[in-house]
Amino acid sequence: MDVRELSLDELDSRWGGTFAPDGVVGGPPCQSFSQANRSVTSSDPRHELPLVYARIVRSLNERSALKFIALENVPGLNNKQNTHHLEALQAHLEETGFTVFKATLNARDYSTPQSRRRLFVVGLNSKLYPGLVWNPPAFTTDKLEKMTVRAAIGALPEPRFFGRTQDAGLTEDQHPNHWCMNPKSKRFLTPGALTEGDSRHRSFKTLAWDKPSLTVAYGNREVHVHPSCKRRLSVYEAMLLQGFPVGFELLGSLSSQIAQVSEAVPPTMAEAVARSINDTMERALDFPLRPAPGQSPQASSHELLPT
Repeated sequence: MDVRELSLDELDSRWGGTFAPDGVVGGPPCQSFSQANRSVTSSDPRHELPLVYARIVRSLNERSALKFIALENVPGLNNKQNTHHLEALQAHLEETGFTVFKATLNARDYSTPQSRRRLFVVGLNSKLYPGLVWNPPAFTTDKLEKMTVRAAIGALPEPRFFGRTQDAGLTEDQHPNHWCMNPKSKRFLTPGALTEGDSRHRSFKTLAWDKPSLTVAYGNREVHVHPSCKRRLSVYEAMLLQGFPVGFELLGSLSSQIAQVSEAVPPTMAEAVARSINDTMERALDFPLRPAPGQSPQASSHELLPT
């Protein structure tokens, strides 16, 4: 269905009862705000989706007070040409009753072998928690830790190539997502046509062994080239560069799996953000911010200030 038509009745139907969560986490499709999208227009209907998210948040909050909300998007949403969309989103969330915080984070700082910048918008219910502040998560990547392509996928065996069935050529000890398209371009067959670490060519960006991966986001099957320069990455290799657990499995066709891994928030970064919000909520429980009866908000001794 068109998400712009999503209603509380539809949410209740899908949930199987009254849907009243503690928080709402969302990621409106970001293609219309991406710097890589060179064909976007001001009339692109995807521009509306952050405000659709805000409308759903407002409806849920009116039904039963939400404690927090979180939204993920590309940093391009905060660029000059798009910032009015971000400002409108923030205004809607503030009118709904949230204190809004923004941070642009890089996945490589959160135990992910990939450079991937993403914008996070976090809102805390200002009526339930006046003065409560969300701070972005501290880095989880140790300064001495090498989050590189080699560390993530260097020890993997060669993948199998795409066949009529997903299990074509699959051995018992091989991960089911470790498959890729059969390299057909002459570039893969011509010595020196591709060079490790050369990212100048949009359709043939080649990864470097000893650096983090480029952003795992593949449009039109433009999957990055393996550092060996002999083929493109397998789905499983892309998953590991995204920070997926080793045993996790994606289902569906090859193209569907590529889309799934490309559009995912790196689980390692998502976990760091989720933990930071959880820590903030726990802090609110330990130090209740609502004033006691008869006490003015200004007199509360537990107000948290930005650090």
